[in-house]
Amino acid sequence: MTLSVALRHSLGEFRLDVDFTAPPGLTVLYGASGSGKTSVVNAVAGLLRPQAGRIVVGERVLADTEAGLFLPPHRRRIGYVFQEGRLFPHLTVRQNLLFGRWFAPRGLPRESLERVVAMLGIGPLLARRPGALSGGEKARVGLGRALLSAPRLILADEPLAALDEARKAEILPYFERLRDEAGVPILYVSHSTAEVARLATTVVALRGGRVAAVGPPAEVLASAEATDLQELSSLLTARIVAHHPDGLSELAAEAGTLWLPQVPAPPGARIRIRIAAQDVILARSRPEGLSALNLLQGRIERLADGPGGRVLVMLAAGEDRLTALVTRRSAAAMALAEGETCHAIVKTVAIAPGGVGAAPDRR
Repeated sequence: MTLSVALRHSLGEFRLDVDFTAPPGLTVLYGASGSGKTSVVNAVAGLLRPQAGRIVVGERVLADTEAGLFLPPHRRRIGYVFQEGRLFPHLTVRQNLLFGRWFAPRGLPRESLERVVAMLGIGPLLARRPGALSGGEKARVGLGRALLSAPRLILADEPLAALDEARKAEILPYFERLRDEAGVPILYVSHSTAEVARLATTVVALRGGRVAAVGPPAEVLASAEATDLQELSSLLTARIVAHHPDGLSELAAEAGTLWLPQVPAPPGARIRIRIAAQDVILARSRPEGLSALNLLQGRIERLADGPGGRVLVMLAAGEDRLTALVTRRSAAAMALAEGETCHAIVKTVAIAPGGVGAAPDRR
């Protein structure tokens, strides 16, 4: 189900002017605080009435200012997941989940409570009340309640922002499962590059109330126009080959073998890996005698000048693209040129566990 959003709205001196189409899957609205992300998601939810625009989910028009159409929130069939969970404190987890059923239209197919509970791993929590739950557990229950309302679309407004790193690591795999198994499109708001890398099938990057880029996460995160310099990244897809007794996992990517701290997935699983551009070192010939284990090879597909005397170097290896950020002096000294073969060196410890997750199902 496709989501189309075109809207213009002024909030004081801030002007929002966006136009994008999000295909099925998990679309991340990505950008710094104040870029307009929450305003867009509130307009989709019906909590903000835009001054001009049109919002369509599938074939259902939610708002069209030219036609004078504006569906109220309760008629949009949208599940909204907030930062705080917003569970009813006097109800058990089971009762909170079943509350979502009140909003499911009669006669439509519904998710079963049992499947949602299994998908989100909340079976042991059903008899508890929200006061006895961790932040990550509350977030999972909020997701379950949204799913059980039979939504056309799920909105998640920075749902992990209030959680510490341990709780984020706990809940990210459940968002991956939701992305791959629920069959409901998701519009997810985040300013975290790591969350984009883990979860997104499509990214809409916002800057100053406007769309800076729309596309697959590998393209947007490698774009200096859409991503801050320090956040420029590559996303590689690899298959787990084996887990070794020394605590490392061996993965096969098109660019070569990758060694990562043990990945919590079985051999054969497809994994998506984020590698920061500033953590990549380039060499014209294959180096030897290094402590770094990850030595990848590719062809220089593109060189582009970046801010601050930097050069973006994009290496192509099959379908994968690996971006490095080097100084102009280094690029000149190495005589880097498009079409040349180059080797990329990435330290195993430079790949943070938060940047490693399940690759989206092929669609």
